[in-house]
Amino acid sequence: MAFPSLFRASSRPAGGRRAGLRGVVLAALAFGSGLLVSNNPFRPSSTNPDATARGYLRFKEVLSYVDRDYVDSVNTEGLADYATTQMLERLDPHSVYIPALEREQNDAFLQGDFDGVGIEFNLFRDTMTVVAPLGGGAAAQAGLLPGDQVLRVGGAPVSGAGLATARITQLLRGPRGSTVALEVRRPQPTKTFTLNLVRARVANSSIDAAYLVDEQTGYIKLSRFAANTADEFRAALADLRRQGMARLVLDLRGNPGGYLDRATRVADEFVAGSRKIVSVDGKGDTYDAQTYAKVPGEFEEGPLVVLIDEGSASAAEVVAGALQDHDRALLVGRRTFGKGLVQQPIALSDGGELRLTIARYYTPSGRSIQKPYGGSRAAYRRELSERAARGELASADSNHVAAGPRFRTDSGRPVYGGGGIMPDVFVARDTLACSAYFTRLQAHHVPRALALAFYQAHKTELEGLRFAQFNATFRVSDAQLTALAAAAARDGVAPDAAALRRCAPLLRNQLKAYIAQSAYGTVPYYTVLREQDAELQRALHSLGDGNTQLALAGNK
Repeated sequence: MAFPSLFRASSRPAGGRRAGLRGVVLAALAFGSGLLVSNNPFRPSSTNPDATARGYLRFKEVLSYVDRDYVDSVNTEGLADYATTQMLERLDPHSVYIPALEREQNDAFLQGDFDGVGIEFNLFRDTMTVVAPLGGGAAAQAGLLPGDQVLRVGGAPVSGAGLATARITQLLRGPRGSTVALEVRRPQPTKTFTLNLVRARVANSSIDAAYLVDEQTGYIKLSRFAANTADEFRAALADLRRQGMARLVLDLRGNPGGYLDRATRVADEFVAGSRKIVSVDGKGDTYDAQTYAKVPGEFEEGPLVVLIDEGSASAAEVVAGALQDHDRALLVGRRTFGKGLVQQPIALSDGGELRLTIARYYTPSGRSIQKPYGGSRAAYRRELSERAARGELASADSNHVAAGPRFRTDSGRPVYGGGGIMPDVFVARDTLACSAYFTRLQAHHVPRALALAFYQAHKTELEGLRFAQFNATFRVSDAQLTALAAAAARDGVAPDAAALRRCAPLLRNQLKAYIAQSAYGTVPYYTVLREQDAELQRALHSLGDGNTQLALAGNK
C-alpha cells in the first residue's frame, strides 16, 4: 500500500517499548517473584533466640554510637537500609528489602486494577508520549490518541523536565473521582489543548492477548501472575472455547512470575483429576505444602503448546514444569530463568517490606528449578549473559542443565532439575533481534517513536481501512527504512548500512505491528508480529501436526 511517507521531517521521534509498570519491572520481578500470600506477624526466633538477641543488641549499640558520636552528621535510616540490604545479600539473590517509597510501585505490578486516567506511555527524547489510552479509561473516553504528547499533568511539567517514569505515574494516579488536568500537544495536525480527566478504576489485566489464530487454534499471552490472573485466564479460556478453540498456544515468554497460588490455579485449568502441581518445602514444616489439581479445568484435554524462554521465571516455571511433568503440554523455546525459591512478603513497621525466601518449590516429578547462587548477586545476574556467551541460546546441545539430576515425567521421558525448565523443542534465539544495531534502535525507542508519528500523520487513511486490508497491502519500503536509520542517527545511533540490511525484515515487521496496534488494537499487533516469531511459528507447526503427544512420545 502506498502511503505518502512513513516519516515526515517535522515529526518528533517518540520511541519506545511498552511503558508504565509493564516495561520496567522484569528485572526486579525476576529477583522477587514466586510470592506466597499470607500474614506473617513479627515474632522472635524460637530456634536461636539468644544469638538473635545478641545480634540485634550489637547493631542497635553500634548505630546509636554512630548517630551520637560520629564526626559528621549521618542519615541513620539510610545506614540501617544499607545494613539490611547487605545482610540479605548473604542469604540468596531473591531475599530483598523494599523501602516504603518503592513498595507501592513494586506492588502495583501485581494489582488487578488501579485508580488513574488510563494511559500507557513512554518517555521519548524526554517527552511523555502516549503509546495507547487504556480501554475504558478516562483518557480513551476523552479522545486521547497514540502519539499525543503530554506537556503537563496537574500543572506540573512532565516533558522536558527530566522526570522518571515512576514519578509521572504518581502524578497520573490518585483517588478515584478526583480530577486532573492534562495539557496535550497533538503533532498531526499541530495543536495544543487541555483535558480535564476524572480518575477512575482502570483494569490492569495480566493477559496481553487472547484470540484465535485460526478457526481451531487459540493463543493466550500471559504477562505475569497478578491478583486477578486466575479469573481472567479462566474467562479467556472459556471465551476461546465458545469460539471453537480445539488447541492452544500458551505464551509464557518473558513472564517473570508473581503470586504462586494464581499460577497453580492456571495450571489446574489444564491438569485433570487430582494430580500434583507443585510442592513447597521450607524450614521445618511451617511452609511445607503440596498443591494438587482440584477443579474441572476449562482445557484438560486437547493439544497444548507452551512457549518459554530465558525470561520465564518463578511462578511461570511452576506452570511449565507441572505441564511438562504430566506430559500435558509440549514446551517450545529455550531454557527458563531458573528461579525455584518462594518469597514471603512481610510488611514492616516503617512501611517497607521484607520479601524473605522461606521455601523452595519442586515440580511434580521432584525437580528443583532453582539455578546455583553460591556466588555474588552480580554473578547471579550475569548468568543469563553467560548462557549466551556459551552458545546456550543458539544450540540445545550447549545447555549444561542436562548434567543435573535426572527425573521422569508421567510417561517416562527424562527431565532435569537444578537450573530452569528445558523445553521439549528447542528454538534458537533470533541473532538479528539481539544484534548490536537492532538492540541500540530499541534502546533509543526509534521504531516505536516513528510508528506513532506515522499513525498521527495518517490516521484518516488508516480509519478508512479494515485491518485485513491493511495487513494484506501495507509494506514498509526501503526508503522508509532509510528514514528510520536517519532518525536513529539524530538520536545518537551510529549509521550501519550493512546491519540495517540484515535487520530489515525484523524492522519492517516491527514497524508494521506498532502501526497496527495504534490503529486497530492489540490482536492486530500480535497478528503482524507472528510473521517473524520463530518460537510461535514452531508451536503452530507442532499443533498443525495434529497430535502434540506424538512429539512428546518421541522424546522418551
